[in-house]
Formats: sequence, structure tokens, C-alpha cells
Amino acid sequence: MFGQTISAALATFADPAFSIVACLAVTCLGLSKSGFAGIGFLATPLFALVVPPVQAAAILLPIMLLQDLISAYAYRHTWDAWNVKVTVSGAVFGIGVAWLVAAFFSDALVRLIVGLIALVFALNHWFGRAPAARKDRPPAAQGVLWGAVSGFTGTLANAGGPPFLIHLLPQRLEKLMFVGTMAVYFVALNSIKLVPFFALGQFSPENLATSAALLPLAVATNMVGLWLVRRTPAELFFRLTYVLVLLIALGLIWQGARALAA
Repeated sequence: MFGQTISAALATFADPAFSIVACLAVTCLGLSKSGFAGIGFLATPLFALVVPPVQAAAILLPIMLLQDLISAYAYRHTWDAWNVKVTVSGAVFGIGVAWLVAAFFSDALVRLIVGLIALVFALNHWFGRAPAARKDRPPAAQGVLWGAVSGFTGTLANAGGPPFLIHLLPQRLEKLMFVGTMAVYFVALNSIKLVPFFALGQFSPENLATSAALLPLAVATNMVGLWLVRRTPAELFFRLTYVLVLLIALGLIWQGARALAA
């Protein structure tokens, strides 16, 4: 049984398209955890070009959770409990809604939704307004709202970061407090996401074996990212990232719309 599972996982890597895209997606995750935060959003939409979006998110989730645990441990003394509490409260609702979408709607529709999420993310970067800074805490209801959006987008596209940042950035927290709050929040978010992915049957032995096979690459790209972050002009890097997000979004929208029209 174990040998068959490993064989099935390795067989997926025999497909050149799968291997290339999977490695690129995990590279994006590794780089994002070392400082290039924006590029992490590329991972699931990119992976969803070759496998169903929910399967792509499930394969990447264990990798993300391990990386988040490492980050949360490093910043365990510098995080804001209030922000985590209110946003996680909303995230539970958003994750539940995303589970219903994934469970009861077609792969084509989920692919279309993921593509639209990616498109909105890219367009908001170019044309949206930056959130205004504030000295006091925002209302708790606002944190719950953005937590719900983060839970929804995080479950379908591993894209929980942008909504959470909309809530957190205007507070202008001290740098280490900001990073630590992000790390603890994503440990909580990704831990809760394990429940719907188990319910959807996405943690199959084959998917888990694929995650395990990709984990060394994720760790290696973390190390590479730490080296690159000191040498690459951040502005140029993020401009290229958002262009790639836009192109991938259009590809997913085209795939989903074509399948729905068929």
C-alpha cells in the first residue's frame, strides 16, 4: 500500500508540465516566507493551471503550515493577540463558506473564482487606494469582516494575505509586532483549513506524498530567498510578481469560463 502510494505520487512528477509548475509554485512559497511576501500569492493559482484548484491548495497547505510554524516560533514573543482573535473569528466563517463552494460547485466554477480572486488582487494593487493610517484600533467588526474574506480567499486560493493586510497595515504596528502577528494568524488560519480539506477528502496518501516530495524544495528556496532578498531590488521584483499574477488570473478565468460554456 505504502509503495503504491509513493509510486502514484512519483508518477505525477513524470508529467513535465506538472513537475515544472509544482516546483515553481513551491519556489514562490519558499521565497514568500523569506521576505518576498507578495510572490506567495502566485503559488496556488499557478499550480491550479495543471491540477484542480482545491487539490492544488491541499498539496501546498502542509508545506505552508510547517513554514508558518517556524515563523511563529521565531516571533512567539512579539504578536498582537487582539488582532489575531478578531480576524480568526471571522476566518472560521469564511473558511466554512469556501468549503461549501468547493464541495458543491464544479471544478470549472472554482477555477473561475480563483482566477477572479487573483485578478482583483492584481488590479487592486495597481488601481486601489492604500488604506489610511490610524492610531487607534479599528472596530472589532471590521477585523471580523476582513478575517472572513481572508478565510474564504485563503481556502480557495491560499490568498488570505491581502484581506488580512487591509485590516492590519493601517494600524502601523512596530515591525516585529507586525511580522509576528502575521505569522501567528496564518498558523491559526492554516490549521483551521485542515478541517475542510480533510472533509473534502483532499489529504489522500497521494497528495500528502506529493507534499512531502516538494518539502525539501520549499526549505531550499527559503534559504535562496534569504540570500536574494538582500540583493534584488524589491520594487522590480514585486512589479514582475503582479504582472505574473495578472497573466495567471487570465489563464484561470479562460479555463473556467471555457469549461462552463462547454
